[in-house]
Parts: sequence; C-alpha cells; structure tokens
Amino acid sequence: MTDDGTTTSTRSAWDAPVRTLLRARPGVALADVDASATPGFDGRKADAVPALAALGTGLSDLQERLFAHGRTGGERSVLLVLQGLDTAGKGGIVRHVLGMVDPQGVALRAFGVPTPQERAQHFLVRVRAALPAPGRIGVFDRSHYEDVLVPRVEGDLDAAGLDARLADITAFEAEVAAQGTTVVKVLLWVSPGEQHARLRERLTRPEKHWKYDPRDVDVRLRRPAYEAAYADVLAHTSTDVAPWYVVPADRKWYARLAVSALLHDALADLRLRWPEPTYDVATELARLDATA
Repeated sequence: MTDDGTTTSTRSAWDAPVRTLLRARPGVALADVDASATPGFDGRKADAVPALAALGTGLSDLQERLFAHGRTGGERSVLLVLQGLDTAGKGGIVRHVLGMVDPQGVALRAFGVPTPQERAQHFLVRVRAALPAPGRIGVFDRSHYEDVLVPRVEGDLDAAGLDARLADITAFEAEVAAQGTTVVKVLLWVSPGEQHARLRERLTRPEKHWKYDPRDVDVRLRRPAYEAAYADVLAHTSTDVAPWYVVPADRKWYARLAVSALLHDALADLRLRWPEPTYDVATELARLDATA
C-alpha cells in the first residue's frame, strides 16, 4: 500500500488509464457502442475476481482517509452519478462496489418521479439537498439527468426548455466541483439483446418478479429516443470538471470492475493523507499505559 492508497495490483490491472478508455467521446453514437466489450481489461470473469479484490482494498483505505478528512474539518467529497437504461446494473454497482467500503461514509440517493411539491420547485433543488457532506462518497442511483431524459422522450419540454436544463446542470456541476466535490458520472450501457434477457429473467424467476414493471416494455420500445437523449446529454454536459464515462454493461463483472477503478482513481487524485493528531501521541500512550 502506498501513501496515496493505491497498490501495485490496482495500477497494473488495466493496460491503459480507465478514465481515458471510457470517457465519452465527442459525437459518440451509443448504438455503435459494444456493450459486451471490456476496454482496457485483458482478462476474463475469473481474472476480474482478484482485480476487484485488490481495488476493494485500495478503495476501503481511500474512503477511510476521505471520511477522516471530513471529520477533521476537510471539505472534499466525491459524487458518483449512475445512469442507465432499465436493467443496466445500477443496483449491482451500489451493492458490489460501494459494498467494499464502510457504509457510514456513503450517502445513497435514488431519484424517483418528482412529487407535486418538487415539481413546483426548480428541478435542481432536491438534488442540492442530496449532495454528499464533506468526507462522504455520495451516490445518485438515477439523478438530475432524469429531469432531462424523461421530459425529452415524453415530449414534456420543448427544445428551449431542454437546452436551459442542460445549461443549468453544467453550471450546477461546475459549482459543486468548485466547492470541493469530485464528480464522476457513469452511463452503464446495456445492449438490446442483454436488456431483453434480463427483463425476461425477471418474469421467469418468481424471486425477481418484484423488480419487473410493465412500463419497462414501454420504455424499451422507445429505446432509440432514449439513445438520442443520452447522446445529447453526453455532448452537452461532459466537461473537464464533471466528465461522463460510458461503461459497457453487458458483462456485469466488467462494469463493476470499471466503476470501481473510476471511483478508486477519483479518490486517489485527492491525495489525502491521514490527519495529524491534535494531541501528543507519546503523552497519550503514557497515560493509557498507566491504566493497564
């Protein structure tokens, strides 16, 4: 383990920087993204197990440093934004990636359909209230981008209204970054065939029936419209301070590994060291040992 919380194995698991490989390219056509690919990872599912374990060790250390930083007056935090079509695996990322760190340092928020009260406010009001406190990793399982994607596909906002929301989001994320929050935005991209298989599994396995919503098929029929909406989001809101990463998600193990690596690198970039004690260690050791 190095001073920045990384290990040799976390650095060597990829044949190129994962952020470079997965960052959304200008003009990306999502229909052309190979959702079964494993960019940068030259291995199979079995190889991902030790790689993920190594990342988990680094993540745990880095998250504890961030938490300690926040508890001692620091202002840094990290926000992981997860977006994706139905069945893309957002819940699995929360369980398997964030499950590797101390839950007291994680703040999870899932944004559903706005309530009438929320609709009466600016769409970012509820998002501001959910931002992570210093020292925390915030996770948005779906996010403020739902307030652009759904209205666009449903036709509830005209072009001017959509452009205004995209501009508001870009300004908001720049403000959040300037205040000390590292923003990592992940689009989990699943292929039509894999999405069909996952939805079908929800219908054929009784223990998964609760995960199925009849509206999932209606949304699936509008996939081309959602692809176009996501393409606009990537084109207008992927910035240097809040970049988008497109993660192929047909192979769940790869998506979890990739998001773990993205989060690990974001935390490592903070270069946080353990806080210096505000007391004299030698004196406290002597006082403690005197009670033995």
